Amino acid sequence: MAGSTAAISQTAALSPTKRFVLGLQHAAAMFGATVLVPIQTGLNPSVALLTAGLGTLLFHLVTKGKVPVFLGSSFAFIAAIQMVGKAEGLEYATGGIMVAGLVYLALAGLVYLFGVDRVRSFFPPIVAGPMIMVIGLTLAPVAVGMASEHWLVALITLMAVVVVSVYARGFLKLLPIMCGILVGFAAAMAFDLVEWAKVYEASWVAVPPVMAPKFSLSAILAIAPLPLVTMVEHIGDITTNGAVIGKDLIRDPGLHRTLLGDGLATALAGLLGGPANTTYSENTGVLAVTRNYDPGTLRIAAVVAICLAFVGKLGALLQVIPQPVMGGISIVLFGMITSIGIRQVVDARVDFTNGRNLVIAAVILVLGIGGAAIPLPGGLQLGGMALAALVGVVLNKVLPEQISREAEAVLTGGDD
Repeated sequence: MAGSTAAISQTAALSPTKRFVLGLQHAAAMFGATVLVPIQTGLNPSVALLTAGLGTLLFHLVTKGKVPVFLGSSFAFIAAIQMVGKAEGLEYATGGIMVAGLVYLALAGLVYLFGVDRVRSFFPPIVAGPMIMVIGLTLAPVAVGMASEHWLVALITLMAVVVVSVYARGFLKLLPIMCGILVGFAAAMAFDLVEWAKVYEASWVAVPPVMAPKFSLSAILAIAPLPLVTMVEHIGDITTNGAVIGKDLIRDPGLHRTLLGDGLATALAGLLGGPANTTYSENTGVLAVTRNYDPGTLRIAAVVAICLAFVGKLGALLQVIPQPVMGGISIVLFGMITSIGIRQVVDARVDFTNGRNLVIAAVILVLGIGGAAIPLPGGLQLGGMALAALVGVVLNKVLPEQISREAEAVLTGGDD
């Protein structure tokens, strides 16, 4: 605790120029992942930067300025945004994102009323882990499809990400995505895959093209349940963030406030046509490396993101990044999402010799990846992640912790 207070005091004593540089460093660490989601879903990267900056400032207001966090685009929403965007239009996807923000608000209320532990009991590792795996595995065909347009460029991009992640040191190690995009973009230029016309035509200063949301029940059902998954990641991020800075952020300012901040930021993003916002593990990495725990630095980063949103040529440049480059990046990122789900199960030491756990994981994975759907009145469907999450939560509560040896043998295929 004393160490974190000293670090904040030391940062506060820095000159405005040095504090700005620290904020710029945080913005750089968040940049690649923040713009990657809109690039992959068809949303506008400049709007994503704008909503990330505004959402971060709103988050700090709600959490009393106590949490050193930058909010960026959530990868958990990619598949749902793509699906709704293709079927109904991106404005309906942002409507679903706006409602997802309201779900965050409901979760924040439940945490405030019933406490963290009771709410978290609905999403133990045996439920949360496979749910996160479904997100990554569902996105796998998207990554391969983009990479297949030019496999050599995609592999060059992929290797750049891997090399930086494994061999880089210091702050550079926190920027594997940005380095991969730069190397992949250079490779794409060598193969004449970059269409420069949009960049030449764009002005230097431009107002981000915000988009009003539209609403449909099918889009809401596809997107709104996702906070049930991302809440688990949120708790992990806030817990880790607190461990780094030496404070119990779950208690002060409280998980209900951080969830409320996420929800309001996500609702604002949906209102303006941006992707859902979430806390970032990259943020925690920068805190650990720099030992700069001052939340004010993150607010500087938010202002930098807002300013970048008004640079027209930057937005145009982000939109002309070739698909194979994004495919190479996505192979790593979507695989990492799946790996995070696996890590949750491993870290919790979930016993897969227990048939109960096998059944819960198996049902979530098959329903989620297989695209199972239940028809609802009015031609609607409950399917994908929403159905998998619902069934997983119910099974976890219904199946007994201890089952008979005979049932165990049937479930695991054993003889004894």
